[in-house]
Amino acid sequence: MNVDGRSLLKKLTRRNEFYVFLVLLALCLLIEIRSGQFFSPNNLVDIASAMIVPGLFAIGAFLVIISGGIDVSFPALASLTMYATTKMLLDANYQGGATLPIAIALVIGALLGAFNGLFIGYFKLPTLIVTLGTSSVFKGLMQGALNSKQLTIIPPGMRKWGTTALFIARNPVSGLTSRMYITLIAFLVVLALVFVMLRFTMFGRGIYAIGGSEVSAHRAGFNVIRTKVIMYVLVGMIASLAGIIRASMMQQAHPTNMLGMEMNIIAGVVLGGTAITGGRGTLTGCMLGTLLIVIVENSMILLGIPTSWRSVFTGVLIIVGTGVSAYQMIVMNRTKRVRRPKKGVKA
Repeated sequence: MNVDGRSLLKKLTRRNEFYVFLVLLALCLLIEIRSGQFFSPNNLVDIASAMIVPGLFAIGAFLVIISGGIDVSFPALASLTMYATTKMLLDANYQGGATLPIAIALVIGALLGAFNGLFIGYFKLPTLIVTLGTSSVFKGLMQGALNSKQLTIIPPGMRKWGTTALFIARNPVSGLTSRMYITLIAFLVVLALVFVMLRFTMFGRGIYAIGGSEVSAHRAGFNVIRTKVIMYVLVGMIASLAGIIRASMMQQAHPTNMLGMEMNIIAGVVLGGTAITGGRGTLTGCMLGTLLIVIVENSMILLGIPTSWRSVFTGVLIIVGTGVSAYQMIVMNRTKRVRRPKKGVKA
């Protein structure tokens, strides 16, 4: 192996994403050996479809975590937005396409996200405490003001958008088919836009800078308050889009079936190498970690493991992900202390 090859390998092995990818690959091979069905076309399409909503949630959670906070309100925000939009359109007997429901949901999501951003950015309250509170507020509004109950009928535009297929994959052995829904495009567009924003804009760099140190970010010229508020507006919009997609794909508006997803989503983001203290992480790692959680949740039957054990495996992944993140921070702090020159000694 030449010098460039060794340098590349050394760089890869320092990244958490490399190890998550290896674990993911090993799990996929294990399931394939055990069942012989993991890499079948219909199963891969099923996994991709199952990744759409958690993937969108993970993008929003990732933005908050790299800014130094932890948001636990996004499932409640998505549920309230989805339910309010669907009920409003049903009451108005709306018969149009999916564009209006998406637009309404994005506006409501932006307003609810701004509500989070106001308390976290302007009043400088802890993110976890604020989002715990707003999560209860959002659920209370849905259950109280809207008197939420399962809506088994959704507007035709949402129904059509949620069932339209890009293509249909067929398992040549079993004959089972799976549809790759067009909603995947919405997920990929959001993923691409957030990647560009974080990689090539000052706003994205500001989010990373705030996660590293708010004081340092302010001294570097970033408007910390404005950046936080705009970021939470974006997170609200992403979560609301996920909610509309969920209802469209399920063909019904269930007010509570997204509640409780926050811990699995945060676990996936942290598993992907995002520092729980903020300032460090990549979208690639975020997606790999989330995909690992999705595969564990959706492929246990193929391994012959009862679904009742799903929470056990997910809990182990949460502990491992948090432990790896904490260990990396300890190593990083030790390295900084070793490199820091002693007083009276020239660096």
